[in-house]
Amino acid sequence: MQSIGTNIPHSLEHARLSEIQLSNGILKTPVFMPVGTQASVKGVLPKDLKEVVKASIILGNTYHLNLRPGIEVIRKAGGLAKFMNWNGPILTDSGGFQVFSLAKLRKLSEDGVHFHSHIDGKEIFLGPNEAIEIQDALKSDIAMCLDECPSAEASNDQVMDAVNRSTQWAKLCKKKWEETDAELEGRKLFGIVQGGRFMELRKRSAEQLLEIGFPGYAIGGVSVGEPEADMLKQVAKTIKYLPLELPRYVMGVGTPPQLLQMIGYGVDMFDCVLPSRAARHGTAYTSNGSINIRNEKFRFDFDPLDTETDCFASQNFTRSYLRHLFMAKESLGGVILTLHNLRFFVKLMEDARRHIATGDFIDWAVDWINRYNHSKN
Repeated sequence: MQSIGTNIPHSLEHARLSEIQLSNGILKTPVFMPVGTQASVKGVLPKDLKEVVKASIILGNTYHLNLRPGIEVIRKAGGLAKFMNWNGPILTDSGGFQVFSLAKLRKLSEDGVHFHSHIDGKEIFLGPNEAIEIQDALKSDIAMCLDECPSAEASNDQVMDAVNRSTQWAKLCKKKWEETDAELEGRKLFGIVQGGRFMELRKRSAEQLLEIGFPGYAIGGVSVGEPEADMLKQVAKTIKYLPLELPRYVMGVGTPPQLLQMIGYGVDMFDCVLPSRAARHGTAYTSNGSINIRNEKFRFDFDPLDTETDCFASQNFTRSYLRHLFMAKESLGGVILTLHNLRFFVKLMEDARRHIATGDFIDWAVDWINRYNHSKN
């Protein structure tokens, strides 16, 4: 295999194509899911998600939607997709990541998580039953088991406790899920493998979840503060414990080169806030690497953002104009860059699927990553 530098510790020979039958359609993988935490992908109309970004699935968040607007509002609206006028599948996180991201506002117990709302300080309890009740009300096409996501610095004992707790919660989540009509409606519940940097714990977590039995599995607890090489190592090794015939999802990652590497390891699904968050701060992703559109060198640059992306932004606006919008603090700049970045990530998955189908994924991915990492844009 060609070299892609020191950050590629594993072979890319396991890339695969698949289709997942969901209640709202067939999902072709590998796939990237734009993040719509609060029933909105920031700055993007649902119509544009379909027609410009060409997203096939988006992600919502159980914890945040339970706080605002409240689950009864969405239940009465007929589910999250109807509430936000999104005509497509939705995957919802269980709230387990907030165990990590809101560590100062929560208290763990064997029964679940007690949060103090980041909005008004009100105490909220989220356990396995609550996580499933909320996601059932959201009518998630793919729901996730409640889990505990430890930090990268957590000790072996702390991560072991997180694995044991996550396994127990997964059992309760599945039991609660089976009491709903979700499976009859074609909706799915995925388990989440934890274990941090300790591969024996990752193996144990995967084996315990396989014994419970789910129609898909996620790798959680990565990109939580560890170096990139360690994150990729965890994914590459953990995926070997997961069934070949079922979907594999790495949660909350990553950069374009990381996505291609993990596709090569055999990952099917990804989500990340990176493309939309970076766009709001003036960063655009291109085939020749990322750029900061605020840079002075783009003042008289009348080229498109990226000639290789069939993107509304690249087809209609110059780098000079986009720089002007950011320098003038016009919100349109963030909107256009968000459309561009999301389309860039989604198209990268489309290109990966095409090259997997034609049998040249490894050569293409290696060349693509090398160009992305070494271009001077």
